[in-house]
Amino acid sequence: MIAETVMRLHGLVRKEMKQILRDPSAILIAFMLPVVLMVVNGFGISFDARHMKLAIVASAPDEQVRGLAEALAASPYLDPRVIADMREAQAALARGDILGILVVREDFGRTLRARRGSPAPIGLDINATDPNQARLLEGYVSGAVASWLGGEAGERRLHAASVDLQHRFWFNSELRSADAIVPGVIALVMTMSGTLLTALIVAREWERGTMESMLASPASMAELIAAKLGCYFVLGIGSMSVSVAMAVWLFDLPFRGSVLALLPAGALFLMFALGLGLFISTLARNQFVASQVAFLTTLLPAMMLSGMLFDIASMPHWLQIITYAVPARYLVSILQTVFLAGDVWPLLLPNLAGLAVSAIIAVAATLAVTRRRLD
Repeated sequence: MIAETVMRLHGLVRKEMKQILRDPSAILIAFMLPVVLMVVNGFGISFDARHMKLAIVASAPDEQVRGLAEALAASPYLDPRVIADMREAQAALARGDILGILVVREDFGRTLRARRGSPAPIGLDINATDPNQARLLEGYVSGAVASWLGGEAGERRLHAASVDLQHRFWFNSELRSADAIVPGVIALVMTMSGTLLTALIVAREWERGTMESMLASPASMAELIAAKLGCYFVLGIGSMSVSVAMAVWLFDLPFRGSVLALLPAGALFLMFALGLGLFISTLARNQFVASQVAFLTTLLPAMMLSGMLFDIASMPHWLQIITYAVPARYLVSILQTVFLAGDVWPLLLPNLAGLAVSAIIAVAATLAVTRRRLD
């Protein structure tokens, strides 16, 4: 019995490998799709806000106003320009030419000197159409103004602040968007490539009628599914390897963890993605329908509900609960931990358990819906 099973699996694997070699679409999905997605999303998505345009309205620019403008211009995040008329600045803000207006009163310099270094009132009007961008601009301007005031206090021997706040950024010391986004892009790549590998190609077999011959063979459904999962699993591992290599060498991400933590996560997630693709192809049996369902069930949840782009903790509580049903959530957390923090097993193990449950459910669902009948 075991020998017969091994022989059948050997024959099925040979058949799958020959089909993969004859059909270039599988190779393209496994190796070209990751390159395209990594380059487009890795370079195209960025949370960095640089050269934010800011207007400085000062009716009577003096030495202090010019010094403040120079301090703001020294920041790589700000691009200030002095405008004398408030109406002109408001019109520019309405057109979107600038993101904010820093209003400096006429008596700014005199008030500053009179208060012995205490900050004189300054107004900051911000275009808050994009709340995140508005908060960034507020933080950059506040930081630049505080730094300039500290310099002014030192030069004039005024009373300095009694608290010296020294900060340190953990895990992403340079505050690069790529370090936060690229691990999520790897999860997106594995979701798309893993699901499409089985969803499209197996749906094509249903369209061409080759699945009928396989269903008529002595092999059991479990053997058929195991052969397909095994062959496309190898391609999926290759896709993951390409993505990780690009993350390290093209995007210069640190890799502080180990392969021992990365491989189980990738393997479990691939089993889920491949199983989901088989499940979709078995129900759809049509390439167009399978591709549409695959995009809806993988791309959107992986981007919106995995923590790749949006912080899960900031979502409504009911939506946070839904994210537990998105396996990409667990993979994104594992990848970010392995790349940026290292092998933090108390964080990795629960996420690995979530991936294991997802993989089991996907494969079990495929076995449940796949039957030896053509209707």
